[in-house]
Amino acid sequence: MADLEKIRNAALDQVNLRTEKGGTRIVVGMATCGIASGARPVMMALMEEVKKRNLEHIIVTQTGCIGVCKYEPIVEIYKEGEDKVTYVDMTAEKARKVILDHIVNGNIVSEYSIGAYEK
Repeated sequence: MADLEKIRNAALDQVNLRTEKGGTRIVVGMATCGIASGARPVMMALMEEVKKRNLEHIIVTQTGCIGVCKYEPIVEIYKEGEDKVTYVDMTAEKARKVILDHIVNGNIVSEYSIGAYEK
């Protein structure tokens, strides 16, 4: 029973992070198109960087198809009080740069964004 209670509390902590004010949510498109394009290493790099840097109030999660398969792997960043930023054609290396520049230092990596990619 104690083990089940630990699992329950850990799951509740994750849910609370998603709804906590001031937090940041990083969403990786993990539908078939994303996975085929390399979304798994991107997601792992994001999670590793968040953990390595002991970043708080950050949740890295996955979603299904974001809808623009030709730009996969896609990462969307939601920061409270800011516009959503969509990064496209991501790699693990780009993901690490996004964590450092965007999440830690607050500077959007424009050259990886969907707006720059479409030009």
